[in-house]
Amino acid sequence: MTVPLKILIAALGGEGGAVLTNWIVAAADSLGFPVQSTSIPGVAQRTGATTYYIEILPEKLPGTAKRPVMALVPGIGDVDLVVTSELLEAGRAIGGGFVTPDRTMTIASTHRIYAMAEKIEMGDGRLDPDKLLNAIAENSQSVLLFDMDDIAQRNGAMINAVMLGAVAGSGRLPISESALTAAIEAEGKAAEANLKGFRAGLDAARATQEQAKAAMDAQARGQIAYFPAPDEFAAFPDATRQIIAEGMKRLTAYQNAAYARRYVERLKPIAAADKSSGADGKLLAETARHLALRMSFEDVIRVAEAKLDPARMKRIAQEVGAKPGEPVAVTDFFKPGIEELASILPSFLARPILAWATRRGWLGKVYWGMSVQSTSVSGYLKLRLLASFKRLRPWSYKFGEEQVAIDAWLGLVARAAGRSPDLALEVADCARLIKGYGDTLKRGQGNYRAIVTRVIEPALASNWPPQHAADAVASARAAALADPEGESLARTIGEIETRGRLEMAAE
Repeated sequence: MTVPLKILIAALGGEGGAVLTNWIVAAADSLGFPVQSTSIPGVAQRTGATTYYIEILPEKLPGTAKRPVMALVPGIGDVDLVVTSELLEAGRAIGGGFVTPDRTMTIASTHRIYAMAEKIEMGDGRLDPDKLLNAIAENSQSVLLFDMDDIAQRNGAMINAVMLGAVAGSGRLPISESALTAAIEAEGKAAEANLKGFRAGLDAARATQEQAKAAMDAQARGQIAYFPAPDEFAAFPDATRQIIAEGMKRLTAYQNAAYARRYVERLKPIAAADKSSGADGKLLAETARHLALRMSFEDVIRVAEAKLDPARMKRIAQEVGAKPGEPVAVTDFFKPGIEELASILPSFLARPILAWATRRGWLGKVYWGMSVQSTSVSGYLKLRLLASFKRLRPWSYKFGEEQVAIDAWLGLVARAAGRSPDLALEVADCARLIKGYGDTLKRGQGNYRAIVTRVIEPALASNWPPQHAADAVASARAAALADPEGESLARTIGEIETRGRLEMAAE
């Protein structure tokens, strides 16, 4: 007896999940297969997804046969194919009990669109992608994972077309490619771009499966792939080279190759401290990750570059459903303050301006609201002019201030490594407090300075027991991240200082 194929699709608002569902339903219907679909509305912008459920009976019924009764909603542990437009949505499906290791194939894009709960964290609130990938692998019968968003952007298509190609390439859908392409053509909207995205997704799915099979065959034969590291990484342990390579890539794009080399030079003393402290590469890896972020700090030059990114314009056109060649107008809104504007000036100009604004009480209070139509000639030229200051960034006030602060932080990490690797790791992780710009950055910097002057420096100067010092720094950092206004941090530091005085008195 033939049983229905049960498919659960999860997509975000504006990604065309309904269109994807309609393509599959139309293709199944064209082959005479009984098919039914329902949608469950969610909330856009990552507080929830919209899900679509499809049941297909993959056979033609005799003319006298009754149409089978199909379910309106997916059952726990009763889904054959889960298809998601983003990695976390696959995690949601697993959490909902729809993915089972004895039955379900999970098809998901590996890119991330961060949830609101991840974005509002003061520190790095992102979920660990490795944990998501492990959960998907452990709970699925089989998996098909690749970056569908990247393929969609490179082919000028919506991600739903690439998802359809991935489903077709999985081998689990009892519908021919010709029926699917006919459904795309019949739908009519942006058919050429969608067909291109479908074929790209189909090719990527097949290539991914072939690579997975080759890897399994190699593993079965006991083979291990070896990739030689570049000479410039020779000073670093193998386990840290990928992180450092990504940091160099980021900083080359942010400024230039010389700035990336400065990043590598800054890491060499940390590598030595890691080795001498017995941190097994953990201290170097964590410091390398934070250092790349700190060296690519936010400023108005970086904002202008981001606004002009062609990939951003293409993404906006896709999100609003613009047809190929159809004009799209984009208006960006800015509200810079005195500090943001002075930050890109040379120090000899910025310092008197900031001092004058401080005397008048204008810092943090005076802003200029403006709107720029990025897609107009005048708006583009304004942003391009601002972005062109990138070459002058090394002579700007903010750049100089940031480099001094970065070197001071690295110095603390190296000093802490002389006491214990755990303490050094906690000091390195304090870089999480410094992020963003404007008021968010100022609060983070203030909290960081309080931890340095009242916890880290006393711990290093007074020879606190290493574990006591590491716990104190960790507690203070956690308090700062939990309460950006600083009240929790003040209480925590007060408790740490009281405990320190009591221990000194007891000695």
